[in-house]
Amino acid sequence: MVKLNIAFAAVALAFTAIIIKLFYIQVLSPGTHQSQYLSTRSIRPERGRILDRNGEPLVVNQPAYLLYAEPKHIESRHTMIRDLDEILQMGPATLEGYLDDTKQWVAIKKNVDQDTKDKIESLQLAGLGFEEGRMRYYPEASLAAHIAGFVGRNAEDEEVGYFGIEGFYDKELSGLSGILRSETDLLGRPIFVGVQERVNPENGRDLYLTIDKSVQLIIKKRLIAAMERYEAAEGCVVVADPDSMQILGLTCLPDFDPTEYYNSSEDVFKNPAISNVYEPGSIFKPLIVAAGIEEKAIKPDERYDEDGPVQVGGYTIRTWNDEYGGRMSMSQILERSSNVGMVYIGSKLGDDAVYDYVTRLGFGQETGIDLQG
Repeated sequence: MVKLNIAFAAVALAFTAIIIKLFYIQVLSPGTHQSQYLSTRSIRPERGRILDRNGEPLVVNQPAYLLYAEPKHIESRHTMIRDLDEILQMGPATLEGYLDDTKQWVAIKKNVDQDTKDKIESLQLAGLGFEEGRMRYYPEASLAAHIAGFVGRNAEDEEVGYFGIEGFYDKELSGLSGILRSETDLLGRPIFVGVQERVNPENGRDLYLTIDKSVQLIIKKRLIAAMERYEAAEGCVVVADPDSMQILGLTCLPDFDPTEYYNSSEDVFKNPAISNVYEPGSIFKPLIVAAGIEEKAIKPDERYDEDGPVQVGGYTIRTWNDEYGGRMSMSQILERSSNVGMVYIGSKLGDDAVYDYVTRLGFGQETGIDLQG
């Protein structure tokens, strides 16, 4: 009888312990235990495309793959490291570091292209797999490098746009990530008959630029030819619609390949056309002539005697070839791009009027161009 009572007491204690444990799990700390069987991961949105004014692609997305390993399923670490390194060129020590036996799943390399994926799959190595994703693709390589910018990774290993349109409109292009929450087994694998909650991602916006791809092709070829002819170290060409001032083409050299930006030095990422300060040179002369005519300080047929250099503010102003054309009209001064004649027009206008017109024309102010660079 005593033994029977002891048995009943033991069973009662066991049930009491179970009830207390269930109360603790379900009431006092449901979140802690829920996290042990629920897996939450982010669903990446597709980044928006960048197109020219006619819908021609400048930046798009193409399939890419994440190479991962399940270390516990690897049959020969030595063989895997040797064969993978021949293809990926990551170094044996780096690959060894990824294949951590204590982990169920490890990412090895992101943005693997189709050709590389096919080569790795042909090895038929147990313990390797791929997840499909998307990567940035620039169809014309460096054609619009300073306009487009590039996509890299920040300190948190997140994709971020840098420079150009990619940098300026990073938020609009990135979109919003989604969420997938699912029940998992003891090994962390999704249970297909389990509960799943999914919030779909919101893909990034496509952006249409004022750039004309055909214009871009032409000016880049012309710039390359001009730089070779004059042995120039760098150069830029900007083509704008004179009525709307929309930028139809913009190219600078040297440039870079946005797909392989990591092979270029950081100083080429900056867009000289919008970041550097240049003396305007002779392109400034039509503005001074226009101001002179507008203010009636000069007349187009007025004559000026260009008979030699002139002194201004301690500087000697000459013509580019040190030859002088004698008497010429204001129109001829502009046609011949005469430095000496331009000094005469500026003196007729006066310093205050010149400064006023230059300010009204936007010099010394931000252009408002939506490029990061």
